[in-house]
Amino acid sequence: MRKLKRSARLVEMTQYLLARPHTLISLTAFADRYQSAKSSISEDLAIIKEVFEEEGIGQLHTLAGAAGGVKYIPTVRKEAALAVIREICRQLEQPERVLAGGYLYMTDMIGQPAIMSEVGRMFATAFAGREIDVIMTVETKGIPLAYATAMHLNLPVVIVRRDNKVTEGSAVSINYVSGSTKRIQTMSLARRALREQSRVLIIDDFLKAGGTVQGMIDLLAEFDATVAGVGVFVESGEVGAEERLFHDYVSLARLTHVDLKTKQTTVVPGNYFDD
Repeated sequence: MRKLKRSARLVEMTQYLLARPHTLISLTAFADRYQSAKSSISEDLAIIKEVFEEEGIGQLHTLAGAAGGVKYIPTVRKEAALAVIREICRQLEQPERVLAGGYLYMTDMIGQPAIMSEVGRMFATAFAGREIDVIMTVETKGIPLAYATAMHLNLPVVIVRRDNKVTEGSAVSINYVSGSTKRIQTMSLARRALREQSRVLIIDDFLKAGGTVQGMIDLLAEFDATVAGVGVFVESGEVGAEERLFHDYVSLARLTHVDLKTKQTTVVPGNYFDD
């Protein structure tokens, strides 16, 4: 790469870091890339670190030693995240979104990359301190959420299927009981998709009784994998604690009331924002 003026180098370095979250980059790599002394690179990184932290963009972690370098950790401040979620809640309260069974129509919102990026950053912030190897979700609406989260954590995504695809080779399949409908359903995961003893973050779009997520947890047991965390976009607050199949999860929004006759709903920020 040609030698840049310092102002241009700062811009390019910032973009380079933003595109590589949770990736350790050595000072030598930066010095070679920009044809600059390590002392100059260190000064530049100090400026970027200060701006990132002041503006709530994220954190720049520095690791000393021969194998050290810098790592960009995307984060979002709680107050900024709360403002975004409140707007999402307002949109979810639109009467035309109410579906039979007390569900909400969210497909259009999940299909908006800007919203999903914000949601993914929130999940990445919530689980940043945990050791995670892979993000897992079940097809289909959880996929954009999982990829948005994976982008900010720089992790691969594993998709659980409702049925086995011949193009994915041999698979592990289990039966599980849907928490809301009480029906027995099937989910499967290709054997090659997940290494044994992986640490897995489960991401899902909607949590009612939790049958689908519990199914994924049971499926992970077949791979001797560990659940590193569970994140859900919206949870149903109308389901009692005794009905929910598990209780350790992070939710970004909570559907607390649905009137199917009037189609009036109440959606509030989830337990991620609880003090």
